[in-house]
Amino acid sequence: MGCDIGNVTFTEESYARFRARLADCLRTLGHVVRHPGFGTEPCTLGAELEVSLVGENGRPAPLNAAVAEALHDDLLTLEVARFNLEANLRPVLLRGRPFTAMAAQAARTLERITAWSLPRHGVRVAPIGTLPTLTPGDLTAAALTPLPRYHVLEQAWALRRPTPFTLRVADGDLGSVQAQSVAVQGAACSWQIHLTVPPNRFRRTFDAARLATGPALAAAGNSALPLGRSGWQESRIPLYEQGFGERSTTPGGGTFRPRVGFGRGWLRGGPLAAFEEAVHRYDVLLPARGQEPAHGGDRADGGPPGAPYPALEELQIHLSTVWSWNRPVYDPLGHLRIEFRALPSGPTPLDMAANTAFLVGLTLFLAADGRDVARELPFACAEANFYRAARDGLDASLWWPSPGSAPREHCAGALVKELLPQAREGLALAAVDAAEADALLDLLHHRVATGRTGAWWQQRTREVLRRRRETGTGGRGEVRERREVRELGALREPGEAGVLGELGELGELTVRYARLAAEAGPVHTWNVPDLPPWSQR
Repeated sequence: MGCDIGNVTFTEESYARFRARLADCLRTLGHVVRHPGFGTEPCTLGAELEVSLVGENGRPAPLNAAVAEALHDDLLTLEVARFNLEANLRPVLLRGRPFTAMAAQAARTLERITAWSLPRHGVRVAPIGTLPTLTPGDLTAAALTPLPRYHVLEQAWALRRPTPFTLRVADGDLGSVQAQSVAVQGAACSWQIHLTVPPNRFRRTFDAARLATGPALAAAGNSALPLGRSGWQESRIPLYEQGFGERSTTPGGGTFRPRVGFGRGWLRGGPLAAFEEAVHRYDVLLPARGQEPAHGGDRADGGPPGAPYPALEELQIHLSTVWSWNRPVYDPLGHLRIEFRALPSGPTPLDMAANTAFLVGLTLFLAADGRDVARELPFACAEANFYRAARDGLDASLWWPSPGSAPREHCAGALVKELLPQAREGLALAAVDAAEADALLDLLHHRVATGRTGAWWQQRTREVLRRRRETGTGGRGEVRERREVRELGALREPGEAGVLGELGELGELTVRYARLAAEAGPVHTWNVPDLPPWSQR
């Protein structure tokens, strides 16, 4: 969720001062990105992994502070809800075997969390996009992690949108739920990749990243059961967009405007344009005052100790409240990054490494040799790809450039297979070890060929467990079912009995998921209990 802040009370003067300093930051950034030494270091990869903690019944376990305190791991941070944690992986060079190194870091962190929490509290870690067992009652202000930033965000949202507000997470009568807190972010856990990019290649790489995100997301769906409903393959996308927005302040307002989105068009101009869009399109949400000077004149210095460039803290704070699916990042250590925010958490470190290899490799290929994807495909097609991929996964229909002719639509599964060699070529351009690239892209090929994404596994497993409940097999009697419903929480809203009646099976599904994720076998190899032949893809 971004930078820590200390001040918790803001005035109109605070907002005015912050806006002025933010404008100074943009002017200074314009000088910084032209500095001869800026962005000249070798390219690196980093990642943030958001996870949920679940108890023996698969329900969220509000123990993030206890886990973080016990492990004393400087890579772990507390996320917005008490059942969320975030692991900030150490950056690695984009050459050799970077994806193996990232997967190893993620695996060690997940193992440490479970090793401490399972014997003491019966709690496991679940790297999953959206936890199926969540209910609206789990996402109220009471669920907020007690850090100033989250409570300040809560206050800021209260001024900008009425509460409660409606989240449409699925189709049908039970597809809408009422929410009232920024804690809804706890229902959306991501695997966020950071790629450093030189300023002179930023625009084309940023646009290439947005085009590559569609097919990568189609192959990575892992959020099929938002709050126990049957939703999109990657329901985290609409949930997040609806959960983080504000009412328009324009005359005749009342229009809802998300602070999360795919963008308004291909990037025009240099890297500064990506930051200007975030500043000019979205008003200040958290006017926390930075500790460093807002600008450094025409010099590329004045940053915090150990950093050769200005901190531009106001810019970093503001960008942390604009959650674009591909977000520009400035680092005073001397580089720009593209943050890929669309991929879900999980299912395993190996799956996430494969997703990353495909997305980064395809991005590098699409931006190589001066190629400009903005000239090959209308932005509206890339945007449509993103939401179709989130909704339909490998069955989505996606637009793709066709050299020498108009763009054509492809089935996402077939398109991903066609793009795998291009991703492999992009990784070769970055000097990634050929054996590593082959192994990870082959893993993705098997996932696509079988159709067994994390979302597919969740949907099919719930089908089997639901049939068991309906037929009374597996030792699940009506009395036990009613007891489980009482234990898992009272009804929060009218018409929710059907969802809560399934929490027993959703809990079993979630525990199975957490155990399989801990075994580290890629998701396309996971068994579905008693899956009959007609359910095979």
